Amino acid sequence: MVSQDNPSSEPRRARGRPRDWSDKTAQNTIKSLDRAMEVFEFLSEHQGKALTTLATETDQSPATVYRILVTLEGRGLVEFDAVEQLWHIGPRAFVIGARFLRRTSLVERARPVMRRLMEQTGETANLGIERGGQVLFVSQVETEATIRAFFPPGTLSPMHASGIGKALLAEMDDARLQRALAGKTLTAFTPHSITHLDALRADLAQVRARGYAVDAEERNIGMRCIAAPVFDIHQEAVAGISVSGPTSRVGLEDIERLSVAVRAAAADLSATLGGRVGV
Repeated sequence: MVSQDNPSSEPRRARGRPRDWSDKTAQNTIKSLDRAMEVFEFLSEHQGKALTTLATETDQSPATVYRILVTLEGRGLVEFDAVEQLWHIGPRAFVIGARFLRRTSLVERARPVMRRLMEQTGETANLGIERGGQVLFVSQVETEATIRAFFPPGTLSPMHASGIGKALLAEMDDARLQRALAGKTLTAFTPHSITHLDALRADLAQVRARGYAVDAEERNIGMRCIAAPVFDIHQEAVAGISVSGPTSRVGLEDIERLSVAVRAAAADLSATLGGRVGV
């Protein structure tokens, strides 16, 4: 609101948003906090690390890393195994992550859809979103079968070697896809992994044409995954839903049948978000 005494004064800024809100330069960065978050994020991806290893792999001094770890330990974000002399992510990290999941209705709305999908197919149902150029698994409904796929919430996976990742990549326009893949190494996890950009683009073209993606033992030998994108009210692919299981149950002859169930589940979830529902 403009002041009546001074009509030319600036509109009042929203509380919590300073004048230089959009300025992300070094002057507005707390370097010590940034270093601490680097250690915390690294430990979250590489559980069970010794102090000296963490210091070496994050390119920080052992003394600095030790102070960071002790501070995070005080908050319950990391914990120390005195027997093995290793640091691990702590229980408080899960509590904070769970609050993120509660922030969005996506996970809540997906649960009944995923449960139906698991019951229809007999295989584990997964929900994932794109975060930082990787797939972040945010929910899972496990099959009761003895051998099963396991992607607990919080698991990260490379997009090029993931059914959900490829389902999301296939929905990106050329400019966004180029940004998503810029500087990325297409790591070979198995002999079936796609490691060349041209081959990945060809695979994504097939994904777009048929409406679903297949992870054909590209991340783990003996595991196959079928995934489809989930759309929001803006018709943007905001998530992917999939079923995954051992190749002994999910054979090549089962892909078409399972893809029908996966695409239908994706359409159902999209409908609850106001997105497109065509399958």
